[in-house]
Amino acid sequence: MRKLIALATATALAGCNFAPQYRQPPAPVAATFPEAPAADVARAAADIGWRDYFGDARLQALIAAALANNRDLAQSVARVAQARAQYRIEDSNRLPNVDLQAVGSRTRQPTRALGFPQGESQPGTTPSDSFAFEQYSLGIAVTSFELDFWGRVRNLSEVARREYLATAEAERAFRLSLIGQVAATYLQIRAGEEQIALAERTVTGRREGVRIARMRMDAGVTSTVDFDQAALLVTQAETELADLNRTTQQAQNLMTVLVGGPIADPLPPARPLSDAGLYAPIEPGLPSALLANRPDILQAEQRLRAANANIGVARASLLPNISLTGLLGFISPALGSLVSGNSVQYRVGIDATQPILTWGRGAAGLALTKAQADELVAAYQKATQTAFREVADALVARARYAEQIAAQVRAVDAQRRLARVARLRYDNGLSIYLEVLDAERNLFAAEQQLLALRSAQLQSEVSLYIALGGGLKETTSG
Repeated sequence: MRKLIALATATALAGCNFAPQYRQPPAPVAATFPEAPAADVARAAADIGWRDYFGDARLQALIAAALANNRDLAQSVARVAQARAQYRIEDSNRLPNVDLQAVGSRTRQPTRALGFPQGESQPGTTPSDSFAFEQYSLGIAVTSFELDFWGRVRNLSEVARREYLATAEAERAFRLSLIGQVAATYLQIRAGEEQIALAERTVTGRREGVRIARMRMDAGVTSTVDFDQAALLVTQAETELADLNRTTQQAQNLMTVLVGGPIADPLPPARPLSDAGLYAPIEPGLPSALLANRPDILQAEQRLRAANANIGVARASLLPNISLTGLLGFISPALGSLVSGNSVQYRVGIDATQPILTWGRGAAGLALTKAQADELVAAYQKATQTAFREVADALVARARYAEQIAAQVRAVDAQRRLARVARLRYDNGLSIYLEVLDAERNLFAAEQQLLALRSAQLQSEVSLYIALGGGLKETTSG
């Protein structure tokens, strides 16, 4: 019996496979990225762990807290464990289930029901109105083990394995996205803090201007118009300050959710946004590298492989289903003589079922799996296009933000000179206060815009790192 089971198992494992051979679909993207620097400028993003890429110690602490405590990430990790368990369940069907069976029974029946006249009994027994007999059995059984000649069970296992791997890649994609979201939120908070500091300095200076304007008005040097215009400058800065406080506090609330709750330990000091050591330099490489580095692309490919195996399942379902049953053990009418040479029993059975009339259900199932595979081919190619666009956008942003910042620095310098000249002209009676109002209002807006552009440039560097499938390792050293 054991030899028969082993032979059947080997036959099943070595059976046919009707799944089509997998071929990676072509990626409909350009061969190179636009705005890409020379390949020897820096390391590839996938080779740089996030601790090596982000140079700000406070940001590192926030990312570590998010990876340890974020609730959405915990759900994603649990889904990976579920998919792995489901794969193990499906893969176990490739081997026979062996059960231990032990049965003991005692039956009493009327002698009349056994064909003996009333008052008589089976020869060798005492006459009675009933007859009792016992039976005991012990053995191991194989129940309905499918002989996988056509690879149906093997492909079901492959489907579950690919779905597990796709779920694992989805978890990696979420983990990478979480790192990017924490970094972007942190930059928003830091930019907000610097803008708040600028607004507070501006409010303080303008309140002093209002005090001077009141003194000049009370002395009859200027009119109420100049005083009201000076007060208008204050309200503009105060309104901007209140808005900055609102958006920054909301970003801090988002950060609390991302890191999984308030952080009790004091955080390391933060680096200023102008610090060149906030990020390690990276180069994009070639678009073909995205196929191996982007978790979302790998997830799409694993799902496509699962659909490929599912075609094999559908094809095998059109062929006969052959199952094996077997039993090897002992049977005896007496418990004391159960395990003996004369009590050995065995039973072997093979069951074959061939679908004949299914009203097209099998063919429709096969057509369904092929259509699903076609959809996933398009989804895979769309994922590659999306990845290419995200990298290209980040590279364009890197180049254009540098140009914008350089121009905005010149604009701030020019506005600062205009504001100084306007103030001198007003103090010497050569212009009205409206000229000062316009100059200082434009200077404040230009300075705020410069801070916003620097923050956006830094966020574009984060987007580039994430879009390139940045390394999820904490560090590349060691």
